[in-house]
Amino acid sequence: AVLLLGDNTYPAGTLAEFTGCYGPTWGRFKERTLPAPGNHEYYTAGARGYFDYFGKAAAGGYYRVQLGSWQLYSLDSNLAPGPAAVQLAWLKAELAANPSHCTLAYWHHPLYSSGGHGSMPNMRAAWETLHAAGAEVVLSGHDHDYERFAPQDGAGNFAPRGVRQFVAGTGGAFLTPFLLPLANSEVRDNSRSGVLRLRLHDGGYDWEFLEAEYEGFPNGNAPDRGEGKCH
Repeated sequence: AVLLLGDNTYPAGTLAEFTGCYGPTWGRFKERTLPAPGNHEYYTAGARGYFDYFGKAAAGGYYRVQLGSWQLYSLDSNLAPGPAAVQLAWLKAELAANPSHCTLAYWHHPLYSSGGHGSMPNMRAAWETLHAAGAEVVLSGHDHDYERFAPQDGAGNFAPRGVRQFVAGTGGAFLTPFLLPLANSEVRDNSRSGVLRLRLHDGGYDWEFLEAEYEGFPNGNAPDRGEGKCH
């Protein structure tokens, strides 16, 4: 499966960008793509280019899918307070109706980030809801870098049974500097483009950052990798 973390085309998420640029590249894997929208998608009114291109796969902006023994939740971090409250109520109901030993969620704006945009608090309630349900992993983008955090609660405290967040904003836009590193930031890298590969096992997961090879890359440093267990 290909999980999209938003800002999937530049600059404005138009349908022409999706069909003319995204389509010939990552669009080759459209049938197994699970998208989430970013703020650039909404530079087109109502993110119409995004929703028209992905159709049923975008499922109105947020949805749940099952991959193996894992439950995955794609959320929209661009919503105004009213629609965001509806999304949160949906998330709570879905988590209650679909208990799982292993849970992953993904959206565009990171709750925690040491990058230029910094931490975005609008998804804190969703994080707290996922933490209460025992979720393992949250994926986000937005900042143009790669960052991995230790498991945390919704207040940014280290929590052994907390949620581990990855920021994977390294899909091709210019890389940006880190600011003040946050307390539970374990790995930060703004020196390479690439993707995060996750293997979702029964009872656990492992990760590896895969660097794109082009024009002098890879840069010679070992990429990030590791593993975790489900709660």
